[in-house]
Amino acid sequence: MKRKQPLKIGNAGGYWGDDPTALKRQVSKGKLDYITIDFLAEITMSIMQKQFQRDPTQGYAYDFLGMIKDVLPQLLANKTRLITNAGGINPQACAKAILDLAKTMGLSPRIAVVYGDNILGNIDDLERQGANFRNMETGENFSHIRKNLEAANVYFGATPVVEALRRWQPDIIITGRVTDTGITLAPMIYEFGWELNDWDKLASGIIAGHTLECGAQATGGNFSDWELVENFNEIGFPIAEVNPDGSFVLTKHEETGGLVSVNTVREQVFYEMGDPKSYITPDVVADFSTIRLHQEEKNRVLVSGIRGYEPTPLYKISMAYQEGFRCSGTILISGPFARKKAERFASIFWKRWGDNPPFDEVSTEYVGWNSCHRSLGHAEEGAEILLRLGVRSKKESLVKAFRRMIAPLVLSGPPGVSVLAEGLGKVQSVIGYWPALISKELVTPKIALVEDLANTEANVAIPLMGSFSLSTHPDQVAESPSQNLAEFLAELNQADSFPLYRICLARSGDKGDTANIGVLARSEKAYAFLKEYLSAQRVKDWFQELCHGKVSRYSLDGLLGLNFLLEKSLGGGGSRTLRADAQGKTFSQAVLRQKVVIPRDVLNDVSSNPWRP
Repeated sequence: MKRKQPLKIGNAGGYWGDDPTALKRQVSKGKLDYITIDFLAEITMSIMQKQFQRDPTQGYAYDFLGMIKDVLPQLLANKTRLITNAGGINPQACAKAILDLAKTMGLSPRIAVVYGDNILGNIDDLERQGANFRNMETGENFSHIRKNLEAANVYFGATPVVEALRRWQPDIIITGRVTDTGITLAPMIYEFGWELNDWDKLASGIIAGHTLECGAQATGGNFSDWELVENFNEIGFPIAEVNPDGSFVLTKHEETGGLVSVNTVREQVFYEMGDPKSYITPDVVADFSTIRLHQEEKNRVLVSGIRGYEPTPLYKISMAYQEGFRCSGTILISGPFARKKAERFASIFWKRWGDNPPFDEVSTEYVGWNSCHRSLGHAEEGAEILLRLGVRSKKESLVKAFRRMIAPLVLSGPPGVSVLAEGLGKVQSVIGYWPALISKELVTPKIALVEDLANTEANVAIPLMGSFSLSTHPDQVAESPSQNLAEFLAELNQADSFPLYRICLARSGDKGDTANIGVLARSEKAYAFLKEYLSAQRVKDWFQELCHGKVSRYSLDGLLGLNFLLEKSLGGGGSRTLRADAQGKTFSQAVLRQKVVIPRDVLNDVSSNPWRP
């Protein structure tokens, strides 16, 4: 029977390492129908694959066991189902460990697993069937990284999770690489009986999953107007109250910290956004430009109006490969003239390696002055600087030699320097990220009950191949800087200028080596000004030291927002970069602090009439 009442789905984690108390808070503060937890990212799969290779009983988010131990009795008593991709590389082992734990507590939960996404051992066979694993972002051939491949996982969608719910009504579902939005969409399809070609409803479910997937980031965490969040203690994680028509209210438990407002939700909507009209998932293509937000009451935001389109006939694959080694070391340098001293120390260090240091990449950052934003970030002279030096090389011996050269710096340069115990760094493997595509016809999801894997295992057919073809339509594109850095800096900080945070909010995120920056106007007039002033070219000029690819701009008039994609801007991406800000999380703050000449009527409009959709 199709459900007619709203469905309450809560999130209790946005990544492996998120707040370990969030699950207990979601279970104990109020009754939910489902709880989802997202543990996986591209580099996480490689870490788990290494654990599995060392021990076949590992390869999953092992700290999840401690989280569920605290809540399992109440979870079962409340009849709250839990769905998570904590299974990583080895969902069967994760589910078995939970079942064993439950038995020691005198409990017998029904646990289903979703797997089949790990294709590392099937590469040869899939190539014979026509898969080419070409890099979907660069077009590079797969052959040159194949011998160093460490992990390869297909992103499944909601369908296998839905089938597990239909067959067994399990208390817990443990998955491998199911998308963070898919684990949230699945209970909606199951409970409301949505058809798998009802694109608008599926897209609404995907956007509900997108707002939930990063945990407290939707409920006041990382919020531009952070001072409006009265209490960050025991911050409430997000809850979606989903209606049968797909619209939903984003909220949180009462008596928890945090804030749910149109602006906290708007910022999360823009997080890691690409082309807003083509948010591609295995289940549906969602159009973010159709989202409408309305503040119903305190800590309750209605999300509606969402449109969707049939999906692509392809799955995305996340691959990880060994790409060498890296190390970063730091020394603390104090004032006076801290920055000048730090620059001299950097010069001394690199000259010891000759005119051309023998590394694939080197990095010098002045943490406390401009490590995150380069020239956009510098201000008055700092009292202290953390000089951060880094290298990357395919030769481990070279990286080890670099590490040994950090400490000798302290006695051979200017005064006021200190070596931190952790400042010598450690040699780490560099994990390269390789995204690819594969036909849905070549990979089959599997489901089973962990209590009887051999007899319950079943393949899940994916009936809808889809025909959507990816095409991006930015309203502006900038390929290269229009002026040199000195000219651009001279235009900033005029006497009658104001920081952009006066008229907008911002949020930034990452996908591989591309960063996105969402800029959200505080009023209609502010949006009109930003749409004219904040061009793709201007953002390219601002970030020319960090962004070595093109900048594309997308306008979302319904949300009074601009989304910028900065290609080749993260030093190779979070798994290989030498930068302190590995994922561009601070890029939005660089935009907000820039001072520009803003018309007085725009400033007055923001002050008197902040946007209320």
